[in-house]
Amino acid sequence: MRLAFLARRLGFYLAAAVAAIGLNFLLPRLMPGDPSSAIVEELERVSGQQVPAETLMSIRAIFGNPSDNLAQQFVDYARQLSHGDLGVSVVNFPVPVADLVLQALPWTLLLVGATTITAFAIGTLLGVVAGWKAGSRFDAILTPFTTFLSSVPYFWVALLALWVFGFVLGWTPLSGGYDADLPQGFSFAYAVSVLHHGLLPAATIVFSAFGGWLLGMRNMTVTTVREDYVLLAQAKGLSPRRVMFRYAARNAMLPSFTGFAMALGGVVGGALLTEIVFSYPGIGYLLYEALQKRDYPMMQGVFLLITLAVLLANLVADLAYVLLDPRIRAKG
Repeated sequence: MRLAFLARRLGFYLAAAVAAIGLNFLLPRLMPGDPSSAIVEELERVSGQQVPAETLMSIRAIFGNPSDNLAQQFVDYARQLSHGDLGVSVVNFPVPVADLVLQALPWTLLLVGATTITAFAIGTLLGVVAGWKAGSRFDAILTPFTTFLSSVPYFWVALLALWVFGFVLGWTPLSGGYDADLPQGFSFAYAVSVLHHGLLPAATIVFSAFGGWLLGMRNMTVTTVREDYVLLAQAKGLSPRRVMFRYAARNAMLPSFTGFAMALGGVVGGALLTEIVFSYPGIGYLLYEALQKRDYPMMQGVFLLITLAVLLANLVADLAYVLLDPRIRAKG
């Protein structure tokens, strides 16, 4: 039964991945303009002359010819993807999109990955305690505060923190991921610079995100503590801490775990607002620049990466659910 369940889920996500690749190919071609025309227009604007026919042919050979048959374009696109080729960046020509993505990805994984895990851990732990002690002073203070916190737009928090700690107090840098005067590499000074630049963006993400995890976990815990198996555990005289974490929290966190897995999938896309506000050199900022400068191959590459990462995270969540919830295993 488990193998059948696994095969069905793998088949579903494989079909979703194929559909995502097809949409990723099709959507940019439904939009007005194309990479070749954008480059030709820019060259003609800068030089004030019409682009020679030989140059036009070279540009179309690299970025594709919009007048080609759509099926042939898709075959060429699929052939490129099979070799890990995401095309060439228009703005950073002739740098491949894959190279730029690989340069930006570690920054995003470091910042957004670490803060997502931290916010989930803090929110889940405090949510269990608040739900277990529902109605207590701890719950009465923390729950309204986090409700208010969750309703505040993130960019307000980020801009306010940047103004106070970066501009007024001067404790943190105003932008960037490291000190540009330092050579990049494995050195103590460079590591300290990276941590210094990432501290404020990371703090704003955790501060804004942990409230959502807390509220969800708190409400699920309030529901779970009334279940028969929790009451039976209490009646058997087990310690409150064991009942709270092993019986109540373990079952209450199943919905949160699904959300956590999806949040991890979204890590690849970066925290777009965070990276824009702090000019942090991650995937989100890369996408922002691509959108501003109409870098179609870059947009296409980043969108595909984000989509596949989310699908992979959902697949992992499905498989983990089978291990965590016996009812799923029973249903197959």
